[in-house]
Amino acid sequence: MCSDDRSERTAYFRDRAAAAGLSLSEGEAESLFSVAAWMREGLVGSAPEALDDAVLDLDVAELGARLRDGRLTSVALVEATLKRISERDTSYLAFYAIAAEQARLNAQKADAELAQGQDRGPLHGIPVGIKDMIDVVGLATTANAPGRREAIATTDAEVVQRLREAGAVVIGKLATYEWGTVGPDKRGLFPPARNPWSLEHITGGSSSGCAVAVAGGLLRTTIGTDTGGSVRGPAFYCGVVGLKPTFGSVPKDGALTMSPSMDHVGPMSRTVAEAALTFDVVAGKSGAEMATRLLGQSIAGLKIGYARDWFANDPQVMPSVLAAMDAAVSKLSELGAQINEIELPDYASVEIAAAAILHKESFDFHADALREHPEAYGRRAFLSLAAGFAISEGELAAAQQIGREFTLGVNRLLEVHDVIITVGALTTALEAAPFEKEAVWTPMRTIGFNVSGHPVLAMPIGFDEGLPIGMQIVGRHHDEARLIQVGHAFEQATDFSLQRPPKPC
Repeated sequence: MCSDDRSERTAYFRDRAAAAGLSLSEGEAESLFSVAAWMREGLVGSAPEALDDAVLDLDVAELGARLRDGRLTSVALVEATLKRISERDTSYLAFYAIAAEQARLNAQKADAELAQGQDRGPLHGIPVGIKDMIDVVGLATTANAPGRREAIATTDAEVVQRLREAGAVVIGKLATYEWGTVGPDKRGLFPPARNPWSLEHITGGSSSGCAVAVAGGLLRTTIGTDTGGSVRGPAFYCGVVGLKPTFGSVPKDGALTMSPSMDHVGPMSRTVAEAALTFDVVAGKSGAEMATRLLGQSIAGLKIGYARDWFANDPQVMPSVLAAMDAAVSKLSELGAQINEIELPDYASVEIAAAAILHKESFDFHADALREHPEAYGRRAFLSLAAGFAISEGELAAAQQIGREFTLGVNRLLEVHDVIITVGALTTALEAAPFEKEAVWTPMRTIGFNVSGHPVLAMPIGFDEGLPIGMQIVGRHHDEARLIQVGHAFEQATDFSLQRPPKPC
């Protein structure tokens, strides 16, 4: 252990002692810390459930059952998680920072509470990760930007507070494209996270570390942000589940702003059920409001609008993506859903309008810093954010009107359909190398729903040459439960969520 790390841990131990009413000198704290560390290491080393690594591939429900019946402890789970991160993340680069000691302490607390019969819910004792655009006390919220290397958060974001109140154990901060803009870019503060299915392909942005941590088996669930598709894009490209909730349903306090009218915070998880229970925690849902309330229910009789026209005739769509989408809809039909092909409002116009809103709002938020501290930004992020200066107030108003019309069009379709299904991206993950030369446009169908604020579930539906393909399920505002019902039914009827990427060398 390096001296700086030990001194920080000793100082934290001394603070804990003070909170317990004990006054210790620096030397006394050092001595007691050594004793405590010796006991902890001995106890962890002799834990009867010394974990088979395969336990980390169990879902949150099964992990929770084992935590509650004594077959597993959160301490052992956290240690195994840290070990797997150390073994795999040198290849994946999902984590920017790991709060190992704090995680161990929180795991001990979770074990003690569960042993005493205090059950905080399904995430109690479960390791989670947080995108590095969301504050975690004591860690830097870097946004992968040069000027934020030392931007240490003094409080937790509200979503992190809710996770802690639910007993979740925060492991660390996960990779992002700089300020949620374009990427991947090796010139950032940290190197880009790498897609576990193929390290030479992009992860999608900007919640890249969340998707990589889940796809790579490092964590079961994480929290990301989505302004133009940043939860859903990485979900499509890395073969995991991403939920962009209804706008405003998950608090953004303590999350860095990109575009206030389009920013969303949501979970990225291994399965639909895990995304749903994570959403319920961070959205503060309970009872009849819970996204998990329809889990396992039949979808027979549900009306599904299939927006095939949004992508089927686009020259960029891969034949395998179209085939996977048609097959997914056929599977839903086999499960009893009524499928109708529908026409969504024109995508090209809403994409341009959404881009204008995003760039204008982003520039307005960053304008002073861009002028006064350009060195705080990587050049690619600087140019992306600066582009908004050219959008006039009149043009912004026109873009917002297009957004309102798009929202009304989607609402009309959802009046007669329970959900809408469309593609996530027109291709599988692109090769990463061209992104190092310049920003490359990725053909997704996501950003319109950031303007409209509808909840969207992204999930895997197939593969092409080993790379995942994903679809979007769009629902009525505040009807996340219906998305979860449909997505879970599809997931249970197929094996795509069970597929795993090759282990890194």
